[in-house]
Amino acid sequence: MCATDLESVVILEQRAYEFPWSRAIITGCTTVPYRIWIGEIGADKAHVCQAFLSIVAEEAHILNLSVDPAYQGRGIGNLLLRRLIADAGSQEAAQIFLEVRESNQAAIQMYLNNDFNEIGRRHNYYPISHGREDALILALQLRFD
Repeated sequence: MCATDLESVVILEQRAYEFPWSRAIITGCTTVPYRIWIGEIGADKAHVCQAFLSIVAEEAHILNLSVDPAYQGRGIGNLLLRRLIADAGSQEAAQIFLEVRESNQAAIQMYLNNDFNEIGRRHNYYPISHGREDALILALQLRFD
């Protein structure tokens, strides 16, 4: 991601989530050493997906993975996830963690299909229209040393 991508990142975030990250949060992510990936397709380079990856020491954390709703169900999220896994491995991460809404069955299945395992739960982690819902904590072991 570069500075000129900020507006399209904010727009995609708003399209993808009922409770999106704010412009301030997204801008803040550009001031720390997060790895921010943007996925574009077609001759017009339509911005269809994005992800925020934190790598500290030997741990990677997928902070956010978004696919434009108009492009969901086409395997784009899976391609981006594989890119994040490869990136984390190339940066010497031993494992990757993430949180996912317990109601997001499509995302959970994608992560399980990529060898992530459920290792915990964060109670009342995500806002919903009538309260809060739990997050499942998933992890993928990249190295065994």
